[in-house]
Amino acid sequence: MTGIDIVIVGAGHGGAQAAIALRQAKFEGTIAMIGDEPELPYERPPLSKEYFSGEKAFERIMIRPAAFWAERNVEMLLNRRVVSVDPVAHSVTTADGATIGYGQLIWATGGSPRRIGCAGNDLIGVHTVRTRADADRMLAELDGVEQAVVIGGGYIGLEAAAVLAKFGKKVVLLEALDRVLARVAGEPLSRFYEAEHRAHGVDVRLAAAVECIEGDGRVTGVRMQDGTVIPAQMVIVGIGIVPAVEPLIAAGAQGGNGVAVDHQCRTSLPDIFAIGDCALHANRFADDMPIRLESVQNANDQATLVAKTIMGQELAYDAVPWFWSNQYDLKLQTVGLSTGHDQAILRGDPANRSFSVLYLKEGRVIALDCVNATKDYVQGRKLVVERLSPDPVALADASVPLKELV
Repeated sequence: MTGIDIVIVGAGHGGAQAAIALRQAKFEGTIAMIGDEPELPYERPPLSKEYFSGEKAFERIMIRPAAFWAERNVEMLLNRRVVSVDPVAHSVTTADGATIGYGQLIWATGGSPRRIGCAGNDLIGVHTVRTRADADRMLAELDGVEQAVVIGGGYIGLEAAAVLAKFGKKVVLLEALDRVLARVAGEPLSRFYEAEHRAHGVDVRLAAAVECIEGDGRVTGVRMQDGTVIPAQMVIVGIGIVPAVEPLIAAGAQGGNGVAVDHQCRTSLPDIFAIGDCALHANRFADDMPIRLESVQNANDQATLVAKTIMGQELAYDAVPWFWSNQYDLKLQTVGLSTGHDQAILRGDPANRSFSVLYLKEGRVIALDCVNATKDYVQGRKLVVERLSPDPVALADASVPLKELV
């Protein structure tokens, strides 16, 4: 059995940042990263945006070049999947039967795309967007696609729809709820993005119930519950992820929708941390409710915290959440978590394609969504971090800089 001081399971943003932060902190022990893809760590968000559209080659989305990892003595064990964890023996076992011992383990596996639970979900031409291979498969099929159906009106679905529209494809976007982005944003932002996509030719259908995906080996269409069939040569499913934590839960770690961690990202198992999309943690920006945050910011910040914890610093995770999304020529920047808001204030005019939505709970600012409004995003951050309660009338006045309301 190979023995490694720090084993990192997962070669995405969190895993890569954990290794980087450990070496920056002068950790001198051995580090190995186990990834289930053949590629070195790369950025995930561009897969549904710049990489899918061809604006960025793969080399431009790699987190670090190969030489970086070699120079820092980070051993890369790629194309290998961990199938079990033995917390007593301090070891993990991979699908090929190899057993690797660890001093401390960092679990940074993210999640796998949620499959749509209907017949036809395994047909050729039905895709999810989580890996480079996913994006490459879609790109390879594009020439034969006249119309695509995107299932899911979250960020992944909207971003994919925007790229397909840029390619000149007919696109039908299906959202089961009564508005897009319903789980993460207020109605003003939802209605704005619905209108933008329709203006770019996307057929946005709300409260849309899918019966099944049709085809004979390859997809030919999507049948709705009302019996109508939408022709399609490609279907992209973007309905969330399932956290990849089965080996940890099987080993006795507490959790369910993710693996539960404390304020230092420690699981209930000794010497095992969990970070990123799969880590269920209490977050003060969600009123200390346990949540999973699917963002690069969360993965990187938790990774840095774990590295500092391993190096002996006593810190607690308290980073402000932020996100972004690029669709067409629109840059959406979000700070904070709008879940549970009781008031949404529109600042600016969506018709000008530059505005913000400020979310309040009991009078306190808890989040901002800023569309082509970077100044609001930068200046409004402090409102969220300090839970301030400015005058709502002043917040709605776009001529008043947010920094004056701090």
